[in-house]
Amino acid sequence: MEFGILMGDQPVGSSPAEHLDLMLRKVEAAQRAGFTYLTIGQHFLYDGYRWFQPIPLLARLAAELDEHVKIGTTVLVGPVHHPVILGEELATLDVVTRGRLVVGIGTGYLPAEYEAMGVPFKQRYRLLEELIEVMSKLWSQERVTHRGRFWTIEDAPTHVHPIQQPRPPIWLGAMKETGVRRAARHGDVWTITPQQTVEQVKSLIELYAQERMSRGLELSPLPLRRELMIGADFDDAVTRFAAVARGKYEAYAGRGMTLLDGDAVRGEFASTVQDHVILGDPGQCRAQIARIAEELPIGPLLIRPHWPGMDAEQTAAYLDEVGREVVAPLRDLRPRSFADFLDSATV
Repeated sequence: MEFGILMGDQPVGSSPAEHLDLMLRKVEAAQRAGFTYLTIGQHFLYDGYRWFQPIPLLARLAAELDEHVKIGTTVLVGPVHHPVILGEELATLDVVTRGRLVVGIGTGYLPAEYEAMGVPFKQRYRLLEELIEVMSKLWSQERVTHRGRFWTIEDAPTHVHPIQQPRPPIWLGAMKETGVRRAARHGDVWTITPQQTVEQVKSLIELYAQERMSRGLELSPLPLRRELMIGADFDDAVTRFAAVARGKYEAYAGRGMTLLDGDAVRGEFASTVQDHVILGDPGQCRAQIARIAEELPIGPLLIRPHWPGMDAEQTAAYLDEVGREVVAPLRDLRPRSFADFLDSATV
């Protein structure tokens, strides 16, 4: 089983130089700990926290990669971009990484980002679908003609092609049934969000598989995002997780992330997170991951090693611990195959 990390934000009170150093230290520590996917998301005009823009940051981090490590966006806010600009930038990044790029993309959930870009939030899903269609043409064709709802290109030459053909893998983010079906149609895999329980995920994977199979499309293991905290025992892990994550959970709920209940996050934090966060001593955490892998066709497992406010030393220590207690012991774990999952499902 493969593991990856999500590299996120940092309070704007920290200096940009310190933030970049944190990212470089994180990449070094993650590779030392055995992680093979390094990813980062995207936000614009974000209040209180700094998000480095992923494409230029990943181009810098690519210089630090071991040969077997992949790098990716999880996820880009796709609809606010023009497909020609984004497509050429991502193709360039795939070349810079020597064909080791994963393109995670979605719609995001913040209307303010769309308003600032002059893009209609209500059209975000149609925009996303057409964006992927245009970029896929740009990546795989010598000349492109496209006449769509939002963009028109007439017999234009393409000059920047990715190394990976016909395109880099597209991981589509989604939280609900409609989005999961969209991921099945337009992406290569669906990236499972971290706030969903195993039971919720099971039913969505069945819908995803049904949509893929109806179109004769290949089924591949699904990247699973999960938060993870190791402690001396379960209660200690909850305490440690609350110390670093409660504020961010409250911010997510306050910004309208529909999978989180703000009152519950502010009140019974432990009961809010224990059904979707991997918590406990090292053995308990390994057992939880193994149970998920027994039930779901997943891979890689992506975790967040850093919460805003943690410094580079704390982040490196976290990655060293998870590498030693989770990644190395579970390296030979084989998640459930899609074929086996479907044999026992209702698809």
